[in-house]
Amino acid sequence: MIRTADGKARRDGLALLCLGALTFLVIGISWARVALIEQGDFKVVYYSARCLLQHGDPYSEQDVLRLYNAEGRERPSEPALDREVKTRFFYPPTAFILTVPIALLGFTAGKVVWMTLCGGIFILAAVLIYEVAADFAPIISGMLCGLLLAGSFWLLMIGNSAAIAVSLCIIAAWCFYRDRLVWVGVLSLALSLALKPNDSGLVWLFFLLATPALRKRALQSLAVLIVLSLPFLLWVAHLAPHWLTELRTNMASFSGAGGIVDPGLAGMAGKNMDCIVQLQTAISILVASPHTWDGITWCICAPLLLFWAWRTMSSRPSGAAIWLGLAAAAPLTMLPTYHFQHDAKLILIAIPACAYLWSKAGRIGSVAFTITLAAILINGDIFSALRILLTRSIVIPQPGFLSHLLCLVFTRPGPLVLLMAAIFYQWQCRRVPVVVSRCLDRTPGSLRPKIGGD
Repeated sequence: MIRTADGKARRDGLALLCLGALTFLVIGISWARVALIEQGDFKVVYYSARCLLQHGDPYSEQDVLRLYNAEGRERPSEPALDREVKTRFFYPPTAFILTVPIALLGFTAGKVVWMTLCGGIFILAAVLIYEVAADFAPIISGMLCGLLLAGSFWLLMIGNSAAIAVSLCIIAAWCFYRDRLVWVGVLSLALSLALKPNDSGLVWLFFLLATPALRKRALQSLAVLIVLSLPFLLWVAHLAPHWLTELRTNMASFSGAGGIVDPGLAGMAGKNMDCIVQLQTAISILVASPHTWDGITWCICAPLLLFWAWRTMSSRPSGAAIWLGLAAAAPLTMLPTYHFQHDAKLILIAIPACAYLWSKAGRIGSVAFTITLAAILINGDIFSALRILLTRSIVIPQPGFLSHLLCLVFTRPGPLVLLMAAIFYQWQCRRVPVVVSRCLDRTPGSLRPKIGGD
């Protein structure tokens, strides 16, 4: 039975979450009505799916461009880069599992459904994370969930699929942890992997490595993914036999010098609301060679990934230790390969681990809160807008180490704080799992610790 103080703390935490959700919806919907890039990322998946439905090659810029021009929906004065982003498809064919049904509805209905899905499922994921984290520290959890939602309005405004992929991944984690609605979790994880495997792949690997029960769920999700994907893979292979080469070409067009996924000084990192957050963007400030960026990044990330995988297999985490492993996986997912700031919303999955460490009191809890808060704020839209306004004059550093260091800290802090979060939660995975497994439930969801508040 929940104590009175605990019940009040939960209500207060839920109020903070609701405030963040309201901010997310109001700003996201309001800006979507007036912004020129309204639902721009929805159009990326819409036009390619419509092209496939009309028996075109969705990975051919020319095929998609013909449909794009025929529909006559876009502005004649539209920047060439915006048009290129919408007509050069860069998702795997498995994404059509979700995008083709939306495209069948037509543009107007499809846009409404997509935006509703992005907003609704993202808020649901935050509520489920709060439901777990509130067992440990309700007010802190509600505040962190609310701040993350409030700082994600850009995600809703442009209709980016990360809102769906990240949310489905988190829904699956909740289902597996609580051992409830497990087939909803299995389907959610399969769809998340289909849409953006670069976001949920490491979470899936955690389940595969963790315990026999979670491994079963991971394999079931993979099986569902294969079954759902096969018809679409055959369809795409028939209409676009060279789709893989075309996909690589499309990606390469954005990753050249000055492209939107170029980590270097000439790229868009640090200059726009939704810049890339991979570790190469930080290293490129200090080192000129792209090969060196990649080498240093993998020298840092590979040991962290290997240790994380080994620790997950050897400790067989249960209870709150599951969330510690997921908290380490979330920032690690972002660092070595190309990810945008909207993908970093996966840090939502770290909030239960932060709340657990906070509930233990002491210095570790304070450090967990500080790092998690920093990861949420720095990769949030409100901070990004302020950062862009205040750092326009130092986006390109002047000669000298100090200027480069200031440019790194003030214009590209996202990868740095994600690296700090990855290292911190890795350390906690090393120190805590066995203790947590003994102190808490042996099977997910079977026992909730009674903690009164923050």
